[in-house]
Amino acid sequence: MPQILKINTGHSEEDVIFNAAAIISRGCVIAYPTETIYGLGADATDEQAIRKIFEIKGRNFSNPVSLIIGRREDAHPLVRAIPESAQKLMDAFWPGPLTIVFEAAGCVSPLLTAKTGKIGIRLPGHDGARRIALAAGKPLTATSANLSGLPQCATADEVIAQLGDRLDAVIDLGKTGGMTASTVIDASGIRPALLREGGITREEIVSRTGIEIV
Repeated sequence: MPQILKINTGHSEEDVIFNAAAIISRGCVIAYPTETIYGLGADATDEQAIRKIFEIKGRNFSNPVSLIIGRREDAHPLVRAIPESAQKLMDAFWPGPLTIVFEAAGCVSPLLTAKTGKIGIRLPGHDGARRIALAAGKPLTATSANLSGLPQCATADEVIAQLGDRLDAVIDLGKTGGMTASTVIDASGIRPALLREGGITREEIVSRTGIEIV
Protein backbone atom coordinates (compact mmCIF):
# COMPACT_ATOMS: atom_id res chain seq x y z
CA MET A 1 0.00 0.00 0.00
CA PRO A 2 1.18 3.56 -0.63
CA GLN A 3 1.91 5.94 2.23
CA ILE A 4 -1.26 7.88 3.08
CA LEU A 5 -0.72 11.50 4.09
CA LYS A 6 -3.69 13.30 5.60
CA ILE A 7 -4.51 15.97 8.14
CA ASN A 8 -5.10 14.57 11.63
CA THR A 9 -4.20 15.25 15.24
CA GLY A 10 -0.54 14.46 14.56
CA HIS A 11 -0.14 16.12 11.18
CA SER A 12 -1.14 19.63 10.13
CA GLU A 13 -1.83 20.58 6.52
CA GLU A 14 1.61 22.21 6.48
CA ASP A 15 3.16 18.86 7.50
CA VAL A 16 1.28 17.05 4.75
CA ILE A 17 2.35 19.57 2.11
CA PHE A 18 5.99 19.47 3.24
CA ASN A 19 6.09 15.66 3.22
CA ALA A 20 4.39 15.47 -0.19
CA ALA A 21 7.00 17.83 -1.65
CA ALA A 22 9.82 15.81 -0.08
CA ILE A 23 8.51 12.59 -1.64
CA ILE A 24 8.33 14.25 -5.06
CA SER A 25 11.86 15.59 -4.66
CA ARG A 26 13.11 12.02 -4.23
CA GLY A 27 11.85 11.11 -7.70
CA CYS A 28 8.71 9.41 -6.39
CA VAL A 29 5.09 9.66 -7.54
CA ILE A 30 2.12 10.83 -5.49
CA ALA A 31 -1.60 11.16 -6.06
CA TYR A 32 -2.93 14.55 -5.00
CA PRO A 33 -6.23 16.43 -5.20
CA THR A 34 -7.10 19.32 -7.47
CA GLU A 35 -10.39 21.21 -7.65
CA THR A 36 -11.60 18.75 -10.29
CA ILE A 37 -10.14 15.25 -9.73
CA TYR A 38 -7.10 13.54 -8.20
CA GLY A 39 -3.93 13.75 -10.28
CA LEU A 40 -0.61 11.91 -10.45
CA GLY A 41 2.22 14.17 -9.33
CA ALA A 42 5.90 13.79 -10.11
CA ASP A 43 8.77 16.20 -10.64
CA ALA A 44 8.20 17.26 -14.24
CA THR A 45 11.92 18.01 -14.65
CA ASP A 46 12.89 14.42 -13.73
CA GLU A 47 12.85 12.12 -16.77
CA GLN A 48 12.78 8.91 -14.72
CA ALA A 49 9.89 10.18 -12.61
CA ILE A 50 7.96 11.08 -15.76
CA ARG A 51 8.46 7.54 -17.09
CA LYS A 52 7.02 6.20 -13.84
CA ILE A 53 3.80 8.13 -14.53
CA PHE A 54 3.30 6.29 -17.82
CA GLU A 55 4.08 2.94 -16.19
CA ILE A 56 1.62 3.56 -13.36
CA LYS A 57 -1.22 4.49 -15.71
CA GLY A 58 -0.41 1.91 -18.37
CA ARG A 59 -0.36 4.83 -20.77
CA ASN A 60 1.15 5.15 -24.23
CA PHE A 61 4.04 7.60 -24.71
CA SER A 62 2.11 9.16 -27.62
CA ASN A 63 -0.16 10.91 -25.09
CA PRO A 64 1.03 14.27 -23.70
CA VAL A 65 1.05 15.09 -19.98
CA SER A 66 0.11 18.54 -18.72
CA LEU A 67 1.69 20.36 -15.79
CA ILE A 68 0.57 22.10 -12.62
CA ILE A 69 2.44 25.11 -11.25
CA GLY A 70 2.33 26.86 -7.89
CA ARG A 71 2.22 30.47 -9.10
CA ARG A 72 1.63 32.21 -12.41
CA GLU A 73 5.24 33.29 -12.99
CA ASP A 74 6.35 29.64 -12.87
CA ALA A 75 4.93 29.23 -16.38
CA HIS A 76 7.53 31.52 -17.99
CA PRO A 77 10.56 29.15 -17.89
CA LEU A 78 8.41 26.37 -19.40
CA VAL A 79 7.20 28.18 -22.53
CA ARG A 80 8.68 29.99 -25.50
CA ALA A 81 6.18 32.84 -25.30
CA ILE A 82 2.88 33.84 -23.70
CA PRO A 83 0.57 35.09 -26.47
CA GLU A 84 -1.93 37.85 -25.78
CA SER A 85 -4.82 35.38 -25.90
CA ALA A 86 -3.12 33.18 -23.30
CA GLN A 87 -2.56 36.19 -21.05
CA LYS A 88 -6.28 37.00 -21.22
CA LEU A 89 -7.14 33.43 -20.33
CA MET A 90 -4.71 33.43 -17.40
CA ASP A 91 -6.14 36.72 -16.11
CA ALA A 92 -9.71 35.43 -16.33
CA PHE A 93 -9.42 31.84 -15.15
CA TRP A 94 -6.21 31.24 -13.18
CA PRO A 95 -6.24 29.89 -10.54
CA GLY A 96 -8.88 27.49 -11.84
CA PRO A 97 -9.72 24.43 -13.95
CA LEU A 98 -8.18 25.71 -17.19
CA THR A 99 -5.18 24.10 -18.89
CA ILE A 100 -3.54 26.37 -21.47
CA VAL A 101 -1.36 24.83 -24.17
CA PHE A 102 1.78 26.79 -25.12
CA GLU A 103 4.80 26.24 -27.30
CA ALA A 104 7.15 24.39 -24.95
CA ALA A 105 10.55 25.74 -23.99
CA GLY A 106 13.57 23.60 -24.80
CA CYS A 107 13.90 22.48 -21.17
CA VAL A 108 10.56 20.62 -21.26
CA SER A 109 10.89 16.86 -21.73
CA PRO A 110 9.59 15.45 -25.05
CA LEU A 111 7.91 12.76 -22.94
CA LEU A 112 5.55 15.44 -21.62
CA THR A 113 4.84 16.97 -25.02
CA ALA A 114 4.53 13.66 -26.90
CA LYS A 115 7.05 15.28 -29.27
CA THR A 116 4.50 17.92 -30.35
CA GLY A 117 6.60 20.82 -29.09
CA LYS A 118 3.63 21.95 -26.99
CA ILE A 119 2.95 21.80 -23.25
CA GLY A 120 -0.27 22.22 -21.27
CA ILE A 121 0.01 24.23 -18.04
CA ARG A 122 -2.50 24.91 -15.29
CA LEU A 123 -2.53 27.00 -12.13
CA PRO A 124 -5.11 25.04 -10.13
CA GLY A 125 -7.82 26.46 -7.96
CA HIS A 126 -7.04 23.92 -5.24
CA ASP A 127 -4.85 25.51 -2.57
CA GLY A 128 -3.23 22.20 -1.61
CA ALA A 129 -2.15 21.40 -5.17
CA ARG A 130 -0.58 24.84 -5.59
CA ARG A 131 1.20 24.59 -2.24
CA ILE A 132 2.69 21.18 -3.09
CA ALA A 133 4.11 22.58 -6.34
CA LEU A 134 5.47 25.62 -4.50
CA ALA A 135 7.04 23.51 -1.75
CA ALA A 136 8.61 21.16 -4.29
CA GLY A 137 9.94 24.12 -6.27
CA LYS A 138 9.16 22.23 -9.48
CA PRO A 139 6.24 21.92 -11.90
CA LEU A 140 4.20 18.78 -11.23
CA THR A 141 2.74 16.35 -13.70
CA ALA A 142 -1.02 16.66 -13.74
CA THR A 143 -2.42 13.61 -15.52
CA SER A 144 -5.45 12.04 -13.88
CA ALA A 145 -4.81 9.47 -11.12
CA ASN A 146 -6.43 6.45 -12.73
CA LEU A 147 -5.56 3.55 -14.98
CA SER A 148 -5.95 4.40 -18.66
CA GLY A 149 -9.50 3.62 -19.73
CA LEU A 150 -10.95 3.53 -16.20
CA PRO A 151 -12.99 6.27 -14.43
CA GLN A 152 -11.27 9.31 -12.96
CA CYS A 153 -11.05 9.52 -9.17
CA ALA A 154 -12.65 12.11 -6.88
CA THR A 155 -11.41 10.65 -3.57
CA ALA A 156 -8.22 9.17 -2.15
CA ASP A 157 -10.01 5.84 -1.58
CA GLU A 158 -10.93 5.64 -5.26
CA VAL A 159 -7.30 6.26 -6.20
CA ILE A 160 -6.10 3.51 -3.86
CA ALA A 161 -8.69 1.07 -5.22
CA GLN A 162 -7.42 1.59 -8.77
CA LEU A 163 -3.70 2.16 -8.36
CA GLY A 164 -2.92 0.56 -4.99
CA ASP A 165 0.78 0.10 -4.31
CA ARG A 166 1.83 1.40 -7.73
CA LEU A 167 2.08 4.78 -5.98
CA ASP A 168 4.59 5.98 -3.41
CA ALA A 169 2.04 8.13 -1.56
CA VAL A 170 -1.53 9.40 -1.66
CA ILE A 171 -2.19 12.93 -0.39
CA ASP A 172 -5.65 12.76 1.13
CA LEU A 173 -6.98 16.29 1.50
CA GLY A 174 -10.59 15.25 1.10
CA LYS A 175 -12.98 14.77 -1.77
CA THR A 176 -12.46 16.84 -4.89
CA GLY A 177 -15.16 18.57 -6.91
CA GLY A 178 -15.46 15.39 -8.92
CA MET A 179 -16.31 17.33 -12.05
CA THR A 180 -14.88 16.53 -15.43
CA ALA A 181 -11.21 17.29 -15.93
CA SER A 182 -9.99 20.81 -16.67
CA THR A 183 -10.92 22.64 -19.84
CA VAL A 184 -8.03 22.65 -22.32
CA ILE A 185 -7.31 25.47 -24.78
CA ASP A 186 -4.43 25.52 -27.25
CA ALA A 187 -3.24 29.14 -27.29
CA SER A 188 -0.09 28.45 -29.29
CA GLY A 189 -1.59 29.23 -32.70
CA ILE A 190 -3.04 32.31 -34.37
CA ARG A 191 -6.49 31.55 -32.97
CA PRO A 192 -6.99 29.66 -29.70
CA ALA A 193 -8.56 26.23 -30.10
CA LEU A 194 -10.80 24.50 -27.58
CA LEU A 195 -9.39 20.98 -27.25
CA ARG A 196 -11.56 19.82 -24.34
CA GLU A 197 -14.50 21.40 -22.58
CA GLY A 198 -14.40 20.61 -18.87
CA GLY A 199 -14.85 22.73 -15.74
CA ILE A 200 -15.14 25.92 -17.82
CA THR A 201 -17.49 26.15 -20.80
CA ARG A 202 -16.89 27.71 -24.20
CA GLU A 203 -19.56 30.30 -23.42
CA GLU A 204 -17.81 31.34 -20.20
CA ILE A 205 -14.51 31.74 -22.02
CA VAL A 206 -15.99 33.93 -24.75
CA SER A 207 -18.04 36.06 -22.36
CA ARG A 208 -15.19 36.71 -19.92
CA THR A 209 -12.34 37.21 -22.39
CA GLY A 210 -13.88 38.24 -25.71
CA ILE A 211 -11.57 35.73 -27.37
CA GLU A 212 -12.79 33.96 -30.50
CA ILE A 213 -11.98 30.28 -30.18
CA VAL A 214 -12.19 27.54 -32.77
